[in-house]
Amino acid sequence: MITEKLYDKDSHIKAFTAKVIDCRKNENGFEVILDKTAFFPEGGGQYADTGKIGEAYINDVQIINGEIVHYADRALNIGEELCCEINWEQRFRRMQNHSGEHIVSGIVHKLYGYENVGFHLGDDVTIDFDGELTREQLIDVEKRANEAIYKNAKFTCEYPDEETLKNLSYRSKLELTENVRIVTVEGYDVCACCAVHVYSASEIGIIKILDFTRHRGGIRVHLLCGKDALEDYETKYENLRSVATVLCAKQNETAQAFERFSEEHSALKIELAALKRKLAQLKASAMENTDECILIFEANTDMNDLRKLVLNGAEKTEKLCAGFSGNNNDGYRFAIASKSIDLREKSKEITSALNGRGGGSSELLQGSAAASKEEIEKYFKENF
Repeated sequence: MITEKLYDKDSHIKAFTAKVIDCRKNENGFEVILDKTAFFPEGGGQYADTGKIGEAYINDVQIINGEIVHYADRALNIGEELCCEINWEQRFRRMQNHSGEHIVSGIVHKLYGYENVGFHLGDDVTIDFDGELTREQLIDVEKRANEAIYKNAKFTCEYPDEETLKNLSYRSKLELTENVRIVTVEGYDVCACCAVHVYSASEIGIIKILDFTRHRGGIRVHLLCGKDALEDYETKYENLRSVATVLCAKQNETAQAFERFSEEHSALKIELAALKRKLAQLKASAMENTDECILIFEANTDMNDLRKLVLNGAEKTEKLCAGFSGNNNDGYRFAIASKSIDLREKSKEITSALNGRGGGSSELLQGSAAASKEEIEKYFKENF
């Protein structure tokens, strides 16, 4: 018995009653066949519906050897008529995104002649076109797509007869000859598609192109539609509001405010680097010549400054100058310099004693250490 495809007749059926005509156990649960179904099986780039048949949860629907198979978490009695309910929130979001994709693809095809050669409906919608578009062109496409919503363009789904199909110009990734389902968006698109769609563009609400990248000689476009687009906007709006507050700027002026902040930050970094160099020179000049090791402990000095400090310090000692930045809890980064000791030969001994790792040249070692300050001081006092 062939299952009647209710989803093909009406995409907005949320609940229905159907008879179980077969139920088979598989390794992950049960395969249920109904006499009719509004559950959409995966196809056309759109995932399968989920929901319930009686008390059984349906986590997937596939067409296998011509049968519409509902994958259930429990067995159902053959011959029993049960209430079936689709996860409508999930279905409607997918319809919004898929229907929005048709509008965008139709507009790109009409304006530029590019084909949609790939479509995926996941966390966002991705469309692959076989030609490149600029950001300005995509902004125009987005405006036109949302105009379709304002005009409430109608969606119709039908199976034209063979003669009509021959004379019909429509988008399709495959060479189709029979049982071709044509989805038409009034004034915007004609495309072969087996998936469920909205009744009219107004149900989509909004179409927002998020980003694009060059892909295999063409372009990959990321977009969101409907509720998903609204949630994305809400998240980004909250982020924008927070950034505007931090920058003490109006929300529509955050880009300029951030540019000023970035310029000021860069200038301060240059100034700070100059001050650090001067400080390193002052610290080095304050060191007295000695025949002992010089050990320097800093709370938070970056490796570049630490290297400069110990290289200057190495000029003041007959042994070595070792600089450590960090603390006993988190460990230390270190730089060690010497003019008289071959540090490459001592590298393994030093890193092992400091419970650390590192390497370098005969005149400079650098790395990290897990030893405490007291253990470090003791090691250098006893061994150098």
